[in-house]
Amino acid sequence: MMGELTPHVTVTMVPREATVLHANAQRNPEPKMSRHEVCLLLGATGVGKTLLLKRLLKLSLQGAVEMDSPPHTLPTVGTNLTDMTLRRKKLTIRELGGCMGPIWPSYFNDCSSVIFVVDSSNIAQVSASCIQLLSVLSAEPLRDASVLIIFNKRDVHCTMSLVEMRSLFRLDDVVACAPQPITMLEASARSGTGLREVLAWLESVAK
Repeated sequence: MMGELTPHVTVTMVPREATVLHANAQRNPEPKMSRHEVCLLLGATGVGKTLLLKRLLKLSLQGAVEMDSPPHTLPTVGTNLTDMTLRRKKLTIRELGGCMGPIWPSYFNDCSSVIFVVDSSNIAQVSASCIQLLSVLSAEPLRDASVLIIFNKRDVHCTMSLVEMRSLFRLDDVVACAPQPITMLEASARSGTGLREVLAWLESVAK
């Protein structure tokens, strides 16, 4: 008489550490970058976006900016990503080169705030900057974005006054018609004037 067959069972031992790591990964999945964590930095070529970004990053890290020797910069070709931590929230600022104006809209879906920089010392560039600004404000994906307009290079002697800039850009009409909340600030990335106000605005939109 044949005895009962005993089923063959294979037991695989899983290290306790691996089980704990797997459980922690399920409870704490890696956070994904959301549209609320990206700010676009836009403006024509030569308006000072790259220097502004470097100054803001240093200010956010050290609480002060050394103004004696501004870092060397070159016109941005393509994009420049910079991560900042403001009030324990990560914010990625994506600088787009001025020469990329025609393809800026391809980046509009991935952000919730915009900084638009204007060179207030270059009157010949006002018309082009105004057209670019209106194009940004009329873009449907940016309808709910917070917008900061920075009139940069206030340290230059031949700079236009804020009253002149508002008149040339017809900003009163633009603000009245635009669906976005718009803030305007004067600044100088070279001297540091106004940078703390820009950083405060970034902190407000990074909530």
